[in-house]
Amino acid sequence: MFSDFPAAFQDWTTTNPSDLFQAPILKKETNPKAHICRHLSQEARGCTHLVLWLDCDREGENICFEVIECTGFHASDSRRIYRARFSSVTEKDILKAMNSLAEPNRDEALSVDARQEIDLKVGVAFTRFQTSYFNGKYGNLDARVISYGPCQTPTLGFCVDRYLQITMFKPEKFWMLHPYIMYKGYELKLEWERSRLFDADVAAMFRNRIIEDGIMKVVRVSEKLESKARPSGLNTVNLLKVASSALGFGPQLTMQLAERLYTQGFISYPRTESTAYPSSFDFKGTLGALVHNPVFGAYAQKFLTESYNKPRAGTDAGDHPPITPMRSASEDSLGNDAWKLYQYICQHFLGTLSPDCKYRRIKVEFESGGEQFQCVGQLATVKGFTSIMPWLAISEKNLPEFAVGEKIEISKVELDEGNTSPPDYLSESELISLMEKHGIGTDASISVHINNICERNYVQVQAGRRLAPTPLGISLIRGYQCIDSDLCLPDIRSFIEHQITLVAKGQADHSMVVQHVLEQFRRKFSYFVKQIDNMDALFEAQFSPLSDSGRLLSKCGKCLRYMKYISTQPARLYCGTCEEVYYVPQKGTVKLYKELTCPLDNFELLLCSMPGPEGKSFPLCPYCFNCPPFEGIDTFFGAPKTGDSTKLGKGVGMPCFLCPHTTCPHSVIAQGVCACPECSGTLVLDSVSAPKWRLYCNMCNCLVSLPEGAHRISTTQDKCPECDSTIIEVDFNKKTTPLKDGATLHKGCILCDELLHSLVEMKHGRSFSRHGRRGRGRGRGRGRGRGSTKQQDPKMSFRDF
Repeated sequence: MFSDFPAAFQDWTTTNPSDLFQAPILKKETNPKAHICRHLSQEARGCTHLVLWLDCDREGENICFEVIECTGFHASDSRRIYRARFSSVTEKDILKAMNSLAEPNRDEALSVDARQEIDLKVGVAFTRFQTSYFNGKYGNLDARVISYGPCQTPTLGFCVDRYLQITMFKPEKFWMLHPYIMYKGYELKLEWERSRLFDADVAAMFRNRIIEDGIMKVVRVSEKLESKARPSGLNTVNLLKVASSALGFGPQLTMQLAERLYTQGFISYPRTESTAYPSSFDFKGTLGALVHNPVFGAYAQKFLTESYNKPRAGTDAGDHPPITPMRSASEDSLGNDAWKLYQYICQHFLGTLSPDCKYRRIKVEFESGGEQFQCVGQLATVKGFTSIMPWLAISEKNLPEFAVGEKIEISKVELDEGNTSPPDYLSESELISLMEKHGIGTDASISVHINNICERNYVQVQAGRRLAPTPLGISLIRGYQCIDSDLCLPDIRSFIEHQITLVAKGQADHSMVVQHVLEQFRRKFSYFVKQIDNMDALFEAQFSPLSDSGRLLSKCGKCLRYMKYISTQPARLYCGTCEEVYYVPQKGTVKLYKELTCPLDNFELLLCSMPGPEGKSFPLCPYCFNCPPFEGIDTFFGAPKTGDSTKLGKGVGMPCFLCPHTTCPHSVIAQGVCACPECSGTLVLDSVSAPKWRLYCNMCNCLVSLPEGAHRISTTQDKCPECDSTIIEVDFNKKTTPLKDGATLHKGCILCDELLHSLVEMKHGRSFSRHGRRGRGRGRGRGRGRGSTKQQDPKMSFRDF
């Protein structure tokens, strides 16, 4: 379930965004058509015990209470509620959880409610105001929604901060001195103790001194045994960082793959902050599950036969054990991407039980011309965990044996010139580290916030999974910095997360925390609205006004001047004379439709073609699409599947196939053929689909193929006497006509005419035959005009489907 506002607060045009801070909220089913609540309620009838097997984190705890609410299962003397706590879906963990049932934690559930309410009200208030203010104002502003989020915006802020560091960076020239020596068959490049100098003359002076000396004297040889520690347990944040930097997987994809592996029983629960294994962790059982794996089996068997090292002490966050493999798998059974992630999880787990990597480090120090130089060699003595995690192995370098006091002739001296370079764009891995450091998001939401700034076109993912902010993202952050820098800094979010943690521990009151935080943001919102001109000045410098954007496309029905089509999101037409904006469907392509005009308002019609080989093509009037002249339209084109489908918006409106105009040749009255067998819509003739003629439903994705290759197919004003469907006229190709004596012209009903019915094929939707029950429907859209109501006419349906 998810939190949302009631219907009274859903309309952007009638609701003041500032009112949302005090608005009530309610929880809605994420997928109402699944009827999960109803199903749970039915299953709970007559039951006396409820055992909750949800994820063992705060979000899972919150879902527990949603389930309790859906089932109406409140604890009493006769009805008991239990909470099962587990970290993997293995037999051992499930039995252990069943034998140690506890009570659900109300405080943890309330902490999630608090975060959801704060994020919803703050995010929607700022988002609605920003979007309404900027959308339609600039032509090349490529964004339908300009969103704000208490976590999302500081995440974007990190990326823009790095961008600003790059743009403000001024490179400097430097010089490095590198003498070379030949010794016992080795050519060695020595490193200068000064590293580099920023004065060319001084660097050249040191070079000359070294050349004049010509001898490199060994002044010290040191040898030290060092070790590289094996990793501690794997938590979610480290998994996301490695997947991004090493595997090339974005955080969202990584969590999708991990959740799939978890539900299939291949790994333990993938959302955890802990890196410390519990004292009761069954290492032998986990190793035993990998013994027969063709890739890791031998390594795991060695641990069982001999011994394994005790893992390093990590951090115990009190939620779940680190992520580990639970079952053996192969690449064939998992698929390429899932296998790569599973493989790393196995390697990491085995690495935590392996010895540390030990190596010998030799450092030789030299002197020449009064300057100090050195070279370092490394040689692994115990590979340890790097045997199973080879990418973490040390770089080995052999050195010959040197004796203190030896003098070696210098073979050459190089003075290398270079420039200081700016930092690169933030990588996803670096961004995740910053979010973790500053408390932005949780292990469950970090991937969502990064995905959001990508989808909103605030940043673009470049090679190496690096995040380059777009002009829109940069303008937003700079705007927040000009008005109220707190809006994009991580400090406030860190404070909120701290307060939410107190709620989860029962140390702070849920309602008091929510009330205090919302009041702070309400004041900031009020100030932001008053100062929005400061942000607008940055947008004005970055983006083009509507008058300078787009291309001429169609005539305005009011001034008869050409309007410009602006294809960037949200796609729209702009009349510079009337200074009016008309939104068009946000998917597909739009072009002029034969220079035909709407009989209602004289606007030139457009033809919209949806993407895909079987996408709809339909005409629309820009004015009617945005300002429908008829009442009683049940569902507008482009409306979301969930929510109010009768509310107009950007890309939501009334095309010609929904228009009930009685005389317009493009309306549903003229082009509608019969009722859709799948829904309450009407099958409409796609008049530009030749030679692959077809009907499409004006409500759903039902598609019907008509006789292919016909020269012309059109609707008539006649109706079928049997089913009241519209009679169509087909002009067949002379070479392929199915009519006798080479005739090409034929009229009939696609449902009742034997010939036409045999040539019709259902592409999407129910198949239909000549025998069986009649369907349901409303005919050619009649009853869709002013003051009309839905009608169920059994004659207006597909016969025998």
